[in-house]
Amino acid sequence: SNRHWRRCSPRESILRGNLNQDIAPLDWLVIGLYCLGLLTLALWLARSQENREDYYVGGRAIGPWPVGLSIMATQCSTNSILGAPAFVAFTLGGGLVWLQYELAVPLAMVVLILLVMPLFRHMRLVSVYAYLERRFDLATRLVLSALFQFVRAFATAVTVYSISLVIELITGLGFTASVLLLGAFTILYDVLGGIRGVIYSDVIQLLILAGMLVLVAIYLVNDGGGIALIWQQFEGERRQILDFSHHGMGDGQTFAFWPMLFGGLFLYVSYYGCDQSQVQRQLSTRDIDGTNNALLINGLLRFPLVLLYCFVGVGIGVYATTHPEFIAALPVRDGSTEYNLAVPLYMINALPVGLVGLSLVALFAAAMSSLDSVLNSLSATTMEDFVRRFSRADWSPRRELLYSRGITAVWGAITLGMAFFVGDIAPTVIEAINKIGSLANGPILAVFALGFLTRKTAGWHAIAGLLLGIAGNALLWLYQPEVSWLWWNVIGFFVTFGTGVCLASAHPLAGAVA
Repeated sequence: SNRHWRRCSPRESILRGNLNQDIAPLDWLVIGLYCLGLLTLALWLARSQENREDYYVGGRAIGPWPVGLSIMATQCSTNSILGAPAFVAFTLGGGLVWLQYELAVPLAMVVLILLVMPLFRHMRLVSVYAYLERRFDLATRLVLSALFQFVRAFATAVTVYSISLVIELITGLGFTASVLLLGAFTILYDVLGGIRGVIYSDVIQLLILAGMLVLVAIYLVNDGGGIALIWQQFEGERRQILDFSHHGMGDGQTFAFWPMLFGGLFLYVSYYGCDQSQVQRQLSTRDIDGTNNALLINGLLRFPLVLLYCFVGVGIGVYATTHPEFIAALPVRDGSTEYNLAVPLYMINALPVGLVGLSLVALFAAAMSSLDSVLNSLSATTMEDFVRRFSRADWSPRRELLYSRGITAVWGAITLGMAFFVGDIAPTVIEAINKIGSLANGPILAVFALGFLTRKTAGWHAIAGLLLGIAGNALLWLYQPEVSWLWWNVIGFFVTFGTGVCLASAHPLAGAVA
């Protein structure tokens, strides 16, 4: 290779870094045109908004393809695009076993299509947590909605923090400027475009991201001498896809087949069926057939996309083996090499001028597609579960729309502000973000399942089970770290569900459904 990688001190690597080569004016032009295009799209979509249903669920008239692709785009976050190749190529115990996780996605889509979404569509919800008030009581609705807002706002702040560090390293901009470049612009088109802006921008971002991953894969294949040679040179242990020899229940093997299949199933049913950031888009289609088709599109197309960025991980791993100066050029923080930055390092140095700008757009797109949907859903739950629920005001369509946009802007400001205060804990949180989600995913799913499958369970039974399920998972994290965190999704579900059923049996009159 004719490319030369240089090594910087740890401090220099963090602030500017050896990722940085001078970003050409053409690259900045590409980034600027992309941002301008999204803003223009949001302004155009804003013209058709007349009330909060237009803003939050697109008038329930969006086609299944945009919704399905938008759901995929949100899942392909920056952490996935950077973290999954690093897991495949460099992480101890990593490799292609990550693909096992995707086997649960089609199964989760079947559960949602047959059991969950028909009920939600029949009720014409905007906030998914409104179901809990109809089935249980107001307290249950508010607790689950507040839990969603807390977890999602915190996770979004960490996402903004992590991708802003990458932008800072690549472009040489300061951290504050990087946060504003990513966050403020995303907030602006989110406030204007509503859920339609979220969905259609996600589609554009997904296409750009997939195109850039294909291009990077082509460059890696060319550098590696062909797919067959790359596969032969890839470390043998990392080529293993299925691991049936471990169970993850105390053997320290987190990514064995069974925890990834069953834990992934409960996680995905909870995420796609009980999380406002996902359900809200599924409620935006014309009818139940549109919702089911969107879920089917996500279930079928997600695996090829994950396979693509895992293959990029294979190529990066082989390239690093044959070019040791590549690893030496990665930034170092706290004595540890930042392997998550391997993909942007390769993109910045391998691609020609113009395509470097497009590669940066792809990284921005991965972050924006996660940030925009979360902000809109935080606004929706605040508006539906708290503001309109407790206000006695006369809600005209115009006033609904203005409040909805204002709440979105407030949540955007909150998450951007939080991004400046997670620096001391963010490295730990980024590594543990899936664990944090798994603490609550199973118990949250169980609360909804208690509503679907039982008649005698009351709201306080479900909340008691929720707290016990989360506490049980936390104890496993603290005292049984060799139990795969993927099993927490299953264990938390059954602890919560079992607690709710037992309490309902002990107090049958308190839980009777009218």
